[in-house]
Amino acid sequence: MISPSLQKKQRLLFSLFVLVLLITIFICLGIGSSSLSYNRLLPVFLGDGTFKEEFILFSIRLPRICITILAGIALALSGSILQTITRNDLAEPGIIGINSGAGVAVALFFLFLPIEAGSFIYMLPLAAFIGALVTVLLIYFFSYDRSSGLQPVRLVLVGVGFSFALSGLMIVLISSAGREKVDFIAKWINGNIWGTDWPFVLALLPWVVILIPFTMYKANKLDVLTLSESVAIGVGLRIEKERVILLLASVALAASAVSVTGGISFIGLMAPHIAKTLVGPRSRMFIPLAIVLGGWLLFVADTIGRNIIEPNGLPAGIVSALIGAPYFVYLLLKQKK
Repeated sequence: MISPSLQKKQRLLFSLFVLVLLITIFICLGIGSSSLSYNRLLPVFLGDGTFKEEFILFSIRLPRICITILAGIALALSGSILQTITRNDLAEPGIIGINSGAGVAVALFFLFLPIEAGSFIYMLPLAAFIGALVTVLLIYFFSYDRSSGLQPVRLVLVGVGFSFALSGLMIVLISSAGREKVDFIAKWINGNIWGTDWPFVLALLPWVVILIPFTMYKANKLDVLTLSESVAIGVGLRIEKERVILLLASVALAASAVSVTGGISFIGLMAPHIAKTLVGPRSRMFIPLAIVLGGWLLFVADTIGRNIIEPNGLPAGIVSALIGAPYFVYLLLKQKK
């Protein structure tokens, strides 16, 4: 039973985070290499803008904003699921190798498979999902012990090992590719948001729209999975079945996000942990906060990266790593105490 005071606090925080996100969106609509004054935003939205203003707003800024927010939501939700089913606050798609597996699949798909440009955008998340799924199954296999079940610490260590190995494989794959393709893969590795058109939004949106309500539907089972395996079995939960289903959802979310944003790490680590610190570990309480925080964090990281250094800026993946790496070290030291 969740106390009414905690529910009230959660609703208040959720409303506050959504408000902060909306304010940040408004501020960032006027920031960029091509100026767009704030007093012109409403007229442009209402169709009373010049061609240049409409192009900047509807073809450049809004699709990029939608992509970064949706990808941040997907990564935060993926991290929330992973941390819960592994009972490890250090689990995150980028850290345990899921993103690297998706990256190898994207590289193979981009380098070797002839595909029409029109279907490329929609096939890319599927290719990333297959690569991430194979990777996570291997990680799960090497982290599982028949006598004691899934080993959370081993999962992180095995995942980090896979991440390094797959990053090396990525370098081997692109070593003999043409310059144009190498540039694309290099940008992907650095987390340089490259899918900034409306078709990429449409490719990512269904995964988020479907898997958010699915995860909330599974919230009670997620809470049971945080308990010991003997207790979970005692209440009648089919542990492995639920764990595999939720793991697939986590992989799909992470793969769909990184297929259009590149190798983004630490968003799925920070957002769930901050949310749990504020409202506790109950999935129904912290996940709504985590997804809004995830969208906001990646959006802010991308905005900072694009405007901090001229003319090309820093990739969002590097900015999020600069923020998230110290937080990861803090969590690691905290777990050792």
